[in-house]
Amino acid sequence: MSKQSVLFLGSKPIGYHCLNYLIQHQDAFNIEIIGLLSNDNTTFDSSLSLKKLAKEHNILLIDTLSEMPESDFIISVQYNEILKKQDIEKAKILAINLHMAPLPEYRGCNQFSFAILDGKKEFGTTIHKMDARIDHGDIIAEKRFPIPTNCWVNELYDLTYSASLSLFQENIANILSNQFTLQTQKDFENERGTSIHFRNEIHDIKRIDLSWDKEKIERHIRATYMPGFEPPYAMIGNEKIYFSTTWNEKK
Repeated sequence: MSKQSVLFLGSKPIGYHCLNYLIQHQDAFNIEIIGLLSNDNTTFDSSLSLKKLAKEHNILLIDTLSEMPESDFIISVQYNEILKKQDIEKAKILAINLHMAPLPEYRGCNQFSFAILDGKKEFGTTIHKMDARIDHGDIIAEKRFPIPTNCWVNELYDLTYSASLSLFQENIANILSNQFTLQTQKDFENERGTSIHFRNEIHDIKRIDLSWDKEKIERHIRATYMPGFEPPYAMIGNEKIYFSTTWNEKK
């Protein structure tokens, strides 16, 4: 039987580890990874370069979506660009996305921060079929878990990362062999709610108004203080005053 072709689109540690998992199981899954698209975002871990991993395994590096060849599968994991209909249609069998948030509750970006701001008790991660709308396609598999009390955004990210890697590893073989069912997100919207957030919204929620009550200020700090990124802040006159802390203090 000829191998099925896979294009991988990804970034960040979760993208690296999912690609590596596919590489290690190419023979078992009867696939050939024919290309990688990645902005190679190593902000979270400088040692996890997807492009370096691809080069080590002779996987073609593709620069733009317009240059993608057709393949049997497109697998997207934290890819930084939005695919259009013509991009998705280059997958002859299926295009899927691993979205590190529960659907349909949190489409788009900065989902960890908004879940904390919204006071959610549960979070999760989702593999879904891709369509031309952002994080909108039918759900293939999901994993949900409780959000700890007084959770910080980096803690929620870590929990979601672990759940996402497990979800991918537990389901990708069945996806590649067409052994799964689809559930439309619309069926869950009344029960779960729905929202979409965009990348630039994080700047607004990092700005703290010192007239807010203590609980709201504390919640915005927990939701937006992420090591390696600009901290939340308050404006005193024309000057930004940043909130600073350490993980030990948070614990």
